[in-house]
Amino acid sequence: MLEGRVAIVTGGGRGIGRAHCLELARHGARVLVNDPGVGVHGEDAEERPADAVVSEIVAAGGTAIADHSSVTDWESCRAMIQRAVDDLGGLDIVVNNAGIVRDRMITSMDEDDFDAVLAVHLKGTFSMTKHACDHWRAVAKAGATNHGRIVNTTSGSGMYGNVGQSAYGAAKAAIANLTIVTALEMRRYDVTANAISPIAATRMTATAGAATDDGGEWHRMDPGNAAPVVAYLASDAGAWLTGQVLRIEGNVVRRARTWDLEPGELRSASGERFEADELVDGMRRLYGAMPAGLDAAATLGVQ
Repeated sequence: MLEGRVAIVTGGGRGIGRAHCLELARHGARVLVNDPGVGVHGEDAEERPADAVVSEIVAAGGTAIADHSSVTDWESCRAMIQRAVDDLGGLDIVVNNAGIVRDRMITSMDEDDFDAVLAVHLKGTFSMTKHACDHWRAVAKAGATNHGRIVNTTSGSGMYGNVGQSAYGAAKAAIANLTIVTALEMRRYDVTANAISPIAATRMTATAGAATDDGGEWHRMDPGNAAPVVAYLASDAGAWLTGQVLRIEGNVVRRARTWDLEPGELRSASGERFEADELVDGMRRLYGAMPAGLDAAATLGVQ
């Protein structure tokens, strides 16, 4: 599906990212495996997991190179794009997967924790997207054909919220919206942008008790379950789909909707702006929680 294509996967040294790299390579892509080897909270771990993934790909007959820079660095992201072009022959696919967690209740979180999480997830995703899009725009302006594919990583925390994850959830929600904006802006250059929301057991979910110790059998929480979806989105077969978020759990893929309006609305009695006291009962009616003893038919314009 991806023969001759060039891919970058950030956070590609472990877990979900590693599975993406192996799957893309299995379908013929040449892969730049990016991972600085930090710990789950972003601390320096002095490890080189990207090298191990490259070795796996090469041993299987594929082509891959390792990159150990951080997506929090603007110039490193620019250099990563150029390295893919120079060393692997082009750029077709960017999978933004890098992430850390520093879970805290809002009352316990400090500025450094918040900034660190957003730097990796949100700024890192934007930086890679920005420099990749600059490259694809230049390709299009030169009259060549793009096969540009961006696959971002959001999460249920960003879509629905989760206690203790104000920074992580905010970043993941922003990534979902960034995906939509990128899709709208880059359509003219034949570039698609989609996001996945994978449910999987990884280092970041280990504290929640998720596990894949299943004796070698397939597991619904296996980090590799989302990889085929990424390969599809990166291929020509997925070129028609853009601006979407796909929720992946085990062997189930579901389409996620963006923010949408519920049926029903509340209108002011005057036909102009509301008076605040109209909302005392009106908002309860809008939410179907009208106080006992009031006439449900007196809707103040709820339709």
